[in-house]
Amino acid sequence: MIDLGRNYMCGITGYTGINQAGPILLEGLRRLEYRGYDSAGIAIQSESKKDEAGENGGDNTSCTLKMLKATGKVSHLADKFEAEPDFKGVCGIGHTRWATHGVPSDTNAHPHLSADGKFAVVHNGIIENFADIRAELQKYGIEFKSETDTEVIVQLLAYNYKGNFKKALMKTIARLTGSYAIGVISDEHPGTIFAAKQASPLIIGIGIGENYFASDITALVSNTKNVIDLDDGEVAEITPDEVKVFDHTGKEIDKEIRHINWDIASAEKSGYEHFMMKEIMEQPHALKATIEPRVKDETIVFDEIKGLDMKKFNRVHITACGSAYHAGCVGRAIIESLCKIQVEAEVASELRYRDPVMDEKTLVIVISQSGETADTIAAMKECKYKGATVLAIVNVVGSSIAKLADYCIYTWAGPEIAVATTKGYTTQVALLAMFAVWAAGELKTISHGAYTSMVIDIMHLPERAQRALDLNTKVKKMADKYYDNQSLFFIGRNMDYAVALEGSLKLKEISYLHSEAYAAGELKHGTIALIEPGRLVVALCCYEKLFEKTVSNIQQVKARGAEVLAVAHEGNRSIFQEADDVLLVPQTDPLLVPVIEIIPLQLFAYYVAKKNGCDIDKPKNLAKSVTVE
Repeated sequence: MIDLGRNYMCGITGYTGINQAGPILLEGLRRLEYRGYDSAGIAIQSESKKDEAGENGGDNTSCTLKMLKATGKVSHLADKFEAEPDFKGVCGIGHTRWATHGVPSDTNAHPHLSADGKFAVVHNGIIENFADIRAELQKYGIEFKSETDTEVIVQLLAYNYKGNFKKALMKTIARLTGSYAIGVISDEHPGTIFAAKQASPLIIGIGIGENYFASDITALVSNTKNVIDLDDGEVAEITPDEVKVFDHTGKEIDKEIRHINWDIASAEKSGYEHFMMKEIMEQPHALKATIEPRVKDETIVFDEIKGLDMKKFNRVHITACGSAYHAGCVGRAIIESLCKIQVEAEVASELRYRDPVMDEKTLVIVISQSGETADTIAAMKECKYKGATVLAIVNVVGSSIAKLADYCIYTWAGPEIAVATTKGYTTQVALLAMFAVWAAGELKTISHGAYTSMVIDIMHLPERAQRALDLNTKVKKMADKYYDNQSLFFIGRNMDYAVALEGSLKLKEISYLHSEAYAAGELKHGTIALIEPGRLVVALCCYEKLFEKTVSNIQQVKARGAEVLAVAHEGNRSIFQEADDVLLVPQTDPLLVPVIEIIPLQLFAYYVAKKNGCDIDKPKNLAKSVTVE
């Protein structure tokens, strides 16, 4: 069994150039806040001073490392910075931390300084062998100040340092087991930052007379759109004038510079109170960006998966986590319906720890918004080890999952900042539907007329998503009515049940209300015992083949005093006789309904959370990218 435990909740950034580093670092950290954190800090190289030349020669200048840390929000750190007018320097590193080793505190916050004061480090990830390294260094008399795994990196680096920064760092990372994205500065090397990566995202930003690094493009895009993606085992030497990248042996290598095709406005609220609402409203555009380039003459064309032969597979296995898994549940139903092939969907955190039956005749579809989901990466590695072909659906270009997969299809949803995914989910479902139609065409399990009809309906998804937004102007009033339900249920059948899973998750993760999704037919097998007067039941009624059976379930919970909020198709008059309130979605092909059916539920979750005074974009205990195992 292949194992991989990682933490991408934290954010790191760095700058070297001609401008003051402090404000640039703070702005970068603000843009990384959405990832989740509990403390923040920055370190800079102060004004240079003359010193004896080291082993590297050079202009024999050095500097002093200064550091600021604060528990809580980046704004707390910014307040400290404003109170320190002498905190100046043109090279520095910054970090937002989510506690894994040691409680949230100023001491445990990054950056960490070596005992001799020569090095400062920021780090994302987990050093699995930190205890052994720490014990070894303590035998040499090195004192540790924090409880973190990260501090061993900087203390070991200082111990290994003999005047050559690069050699010391290469020797240090060779000892580390686990995952890391590291940024390091030294008092003896003004203007220089070293960065290193292993199983944790790290991007180098290329400017003119200044360069950057960060764990996420959002921290860089206001300053540069040209980036280099570091690969595992690589080390970068970053100065204002150039970036050199070395492989694990220390040999310099050429790296491609990638241009980012979205601007800072994409990562800002654009007048909306929260990123989540902005991203809900962006869904028609995101769907259009994902769908239109892949349809030519009413034919779905995936240039990304040329060479993928569907005829070689006798089964499909979909794996993902959270909302991406819910998208996979929808995808399972669509692919089975159109392709007449066995499809399974399983959460990656379970798949990675069992011995799945799969071989070279298995196609594994992995889904991840960030492309950095740890459990999903571990699961896909296990599947590849067993001989399966892996197709990834991700949003982030150059992400780990994109690189590890045999084939990759990007959603092109643009940056998603709010922790609770919205446009990420809907574009994933849309791509799964497009893939199902494409695969059915390859397998000849769909008629020409049905194929064309499905493609036309897929092309109409952006406008139908907009119609779903326009139809539900009263959703805020419904949220005002139901916001104080402390426990509620979502029910649905078939694909409605898959959407119910996602609708329930949206509500619970941003409003902190207890919410559970159940297959409507399972009510009588136990859940109905929890129905009592005033209990809210959200009933999804868009799977019209089983509409009458879902109505029967509505009647059962109503008879026990529940209040029912239904989601149904526009033009469905009978539902108003059964439900207390109704959210509407436009008619579309039954297999495509989940793409738009979730939209009013996203709005409902948003307004309930807002009514309850919750931190909608950054809900407690959650992070955007990937959690620790």
